Amino acid sequence: VAISIQGVPIVTFALGTWQIKRWRWKLDLLKTLKYRTSAEPIDLPSDLDELKHKEYYPVKVKGKFLYEKEFLMGPRSLILDGEAVSEKSAGVFSRKSGTGYYVITPFKLEDRDLTIMVNRGWITKSDRASFKMENKITDSMEIIGVIRATEKRPTFVPANAPSKGVWHYRDLNAMAKIAEAEPVYIELLPGYSTPRGPIGGQTRVTLRNEHLSYIITWYGLSASTGYMWFRYFVQKLPLI
Repeated sequence: VAISIQGVPIVTFALGTWQIKRWRWKLDLLKTLKYRTSAEPIDLPSDLDELKHKEYYPVKVKGKFLYEKEFLMGPRSLILDGEAVSEKSAGVFSRKSGTGYYVITPFKLEDRDLTIMVNRGWITKSDRASFKMENKITDSMEIIGVIRATEKRPTFVPANAPSKGVWHYRDLNAMAKIAEAEPVYIELLPGYSTPRGPIGGQTRVTLRNEHLSYIITWYGLSASTGYMWFRYFVQKLPLI
């Protein structure tokens, strides 16, 4: 028992200190997300490799949607004002707080021989079979979307099944093959939602930041077990 008590204050203090670093890292990340997503839209660079360092920046492009090659990705929660609706308090949006799907549509650029992928927005699960009946814009148009990078398969998320048209996460290289596009993916801003169509603005810019509570927990354990150590080894008093 004495050996375990000796080590606990040190370990919990170290964990509390590590959580401080994680807390500061999360704050810097949130600041970066807000700065980038609110920046002035940039033009799509001629060298697409530059996009690796431009995630979350808005980019403007002009061209036409290729609706015949679009597909769905999900299930996902609706994002409003950068936050998942399911995490908001119940209210006017509560009817949309369930799961749904993102509509991913190839977009052929007008000024260069290039097709990219665009997340046009979120639809409800019940609209999954009828979303193609929406009023689609077939003319050339300029759009602004947030650049997003590919992502690794999240823990506990099923694998994508491209041959079945099932997509759970952003595997840009695999998605690009199906869409016959470049592995470039943007998420439309809220102002580009279409009537009876997907709800744009599906970029999450808020992150859970519970590190402060972890800091309090670990330092609290360090203090309490440190007192127990002092009581047992210095004052020579029983633990109980």
